[in-house]
Amino acid sequence: MFKRNIVISVLVLSAAPGYPYQNDANLQYKRPSEPLPDDPERASKVIDAFKLSWEGYYKYAFPNDELHPVSNSSSNSRNAWGASAVDALSTALIMNDSVIANQILAYIPTIDFTKTETPVSLFETTIRYLGGMLSAYDLLTGPVAYIPAKKEYVTALITQSTSLGNALSYAFDTPSGVPYNTLFFANRTVEDSPNGLATVGTLILEWTRLADLTGIKTYAALANRAETYLLNPHPASSSPFPGLLGRNINVTTGEFLDAVGGWTGGSDSYYEYLLKMYIYDPDRFSLLRDRYILAADSTIAHLSSHPASRPELTFLAQYDGTHLTLKSEHLAGFAGGNFILAGQVLGRTDYVKYGLALVDAWHETYNRTLTGIGPEEFGWDANQVPEDQVDFFNRSGFYITNAQYNLRPEVIESYFYAFRATGDRKYQDWAWDAFVAINATTQVGSGYSSIRDVNAEKGGGYGDFQESFWFAEVCKYAYMIFGPQDSSEGGVNVGRGGRDTWVFNTEAHPVRVWG
Repeated sequence: MFKRNIVISVLVLSAAPGYPYQNDANLQYKRPSEPLPDDPERASKVIDAFKLSWEGYYKYAFPNDELHPVSNSSSNSRNAWGASAVDALSTALIMNDSVIANQILAYIPTIDFTKTETPVSLFETTIRYLGGMLSAYDLLTGPVAYIPAKKEYVTALITQSTSLGNALSYAFDTPSGVPYNTLFFANRTVEDSPNGLATVGTLILEWTRLADLTGIKTYAALANRAETYLLNPHPASSSPFPGLLGRNINVTTGEFLDAVGGWTGGSDSYYEYLLKMYIYDPDRFSLLRDRYILAADSTIAHLSSHPASRPELTFLAQYDGTHLTLKSEHLAGFAGGNFILAGQVLGRTDYVKYGLALVDAWHETYNRTLTGIGPEEFGWDANQVPEDQVDFFNRSGFYITNAQYNLRPEVIESYFYAFRATGDRKYQDWAWDAFVAINATTQVGSGYSSIRDVNAEKGGGYGDFQESFWFAEVCKYAYMIFGPQDSSEGGVNVGRGGRDTWVFNTEAHPVRVWG
């Protein structure tokens, strides 16, 4: 089953001076010996879930963007270009499913990326469509070159990526070069409003890869010009802690409009891409490494927070200037894995240990709810605990402020990096517990749906919406934790102690690193 899947390996790049993090003395980090254990039985269950949700989507929604599994209907929140199909492609390739992969490959050449009746998000379109197609091209010209039924399917991935890049490029036509995020293709206009840290800072990987594959350097130049405003933020007040930035940016001037932020939605993947661009090409992007270290060290020093009822837990606070707010969200659950990856790449054991501490805390957000799934948003301010959650807060170290679960992957993503770094099978078990809970609670009708309340019986009802990132991220990270881990067995995996030969974009699409 697993003998022809893909491997992504790691070598140590360089060491960096330590930044001691005084964590629980029982938390140890030791790079695992080879090989890491896989779990074919669990991996096959994840594949079953992927296939079930794909079959429901293909029957009731394809080629629309999303499946509504309860009503067996569809919707188009991503411009009616087939977001779920494109997002599912790299996962199908990693799972070595040639049937699903070829269904998607046959469809992609038919998409007209120049036309849509709905507003286009530069950010969402880049990470889902552009990232998905570029990733598939890298995989199909490398480890799974045997999958395509027709050679022209592979060529079409670059042709369509170029078409999409050209269609999106006018977003960068601003006085500063900081792009607009919301575009209207029908008349080539934009929504004239500020852009955000994450939506500007999470373009550089995909647009650089498009430039490197096509030889058209303009694509990279556009994203790099926008990035310069993030690497040299103005005014100074927009960076309340070194390397940590505000959220909203004036598109005309490139200046920040606030000092609000954290490792949360609207900001999060900017920090993620600082590290991942250095992994992609350490020569071109050494400055981004330096900015990542600055942000990571500030995060440890200034944002680390421990609930009064569970002081052994470490969460990441949000900020408005230097004022901290003790709340977070499921989206921030990736931070543990990101610190772990950074520690391996940069030779920083303290980062690995800190990341493992964050993983432990986010595990509690799953472990303490009735469904075994973490909530969309939560807090731990002892002065703000809702009256009906006092006992829950005392036991758990947090209280729930938004109880939904929208098929998010971030906590499982961090389990993946924790397992790859340590070889500790408890992270496989945690991922399995999460997968079993998600499978039991969100599977409904023809697929998987968002739910209303993770702390209510059976999830408190369904939202009737299957996100495209269910295919791209939840199924992929869960599979990779249990699938083949090492080159002797095959496997698509990163995070073993240094620079990888691949890097995952924020939608979990693997891109081959430069060189």
